[in-house]
Amino acid sequence: QVQLVESGGGLVQPGGSLRLSCAASGSIFNIYTMGWYRQAPGKQRELVAIITSSGSTNYADSVKGRFTISRDNAKNTVYLQMNSLKPEDTAVYYCYAKRPTVPLDFATWGQGTQVTVSS
Repeated sequence: QVQLVESGGGLVQPGGSLRLSCAASGSIFNIYTMGWYRQAPGKQRELVAIITSSGSTNYADSVKGRFTISRDNAKNTVYLQMNSLKPEDTAVYYCYAKRPTVPLDFATWGQGTQVTVSS
């Protein structure tokens, strides 16, 4: 069972950048699909980005061109580089990991990291 620890959140001004990290335990990290979701107060959880074990990526339309997801299998870590941040990006960001063949309901989740975009 993989365990996830997120870091890198914080307060940033509009137009600024942050990089979130999600460190995973376990020796089979490289076969997992990894991703980030976010949840703002009063809103439903929203998919942000996904990266497969082969490095294929997918993004929510709202972050395309601004966010980049990547993974370093040697470090068991997935990253979310967030540029040109907007106030509407404010949310708690959650990392997840799952085997490719199982539903999201069976994913492992991190504890979440707060991102606040405000002047």
